Amino acid sequence: MDMKLEVVVVPVADVDRAKSFYEGLGWRLDADVARGEDFRVIQVTPPGSPCSVIFGTGLTSAAPGSAEGLHLIVTDIEAARAELAGRGVEISEVFHDEGGVFHRAGTEGRVSGPDPDRTSYGSYASFSDPDGNGWVLQEVTIRLPGR
Repeated sequence: MDMKLEVVVVPVADVDRAKSFYEGLGWRLDADVARGEDFRVIQVTPPGSPCSVIFGTGLTSAAPGSAEGLHLIVTDIEAARAELAGRGVEISEVFHDEGGVFHRAGTEGRVSGPDPDRTSYGSYASFSDPDGNGWVLQEVTIRLPGR
């Protein structure tokens, strides 16, 4: 049976600020629904993604800004980074991991520049939303078998 990831909940402190930020990234606004003052859900979807992101009021007990390692897959890391920077996002330089397998938490093991061999899955850039939720761009040019 297929199981597809549909929605990721991102904890935020200021719903309208988050809405403005994610729309500023060029993400599609799918829904903005409120049921009183204690419940509001906003759903946005990155371009080309089958999975959406939701945030709002009354959705999660997670602390605002506590989401880490949310990955956005891109086919050209440098072009994607430039586009986000052009939209005013504070984004890291492109980097790869010194071990060459997967990036580590925080900035440990980061080496400036794309993976020297431009290996698929090997180059990254990172940014955070206004609450500090951490996003990673990962360049994937050739998918692993079965993906």
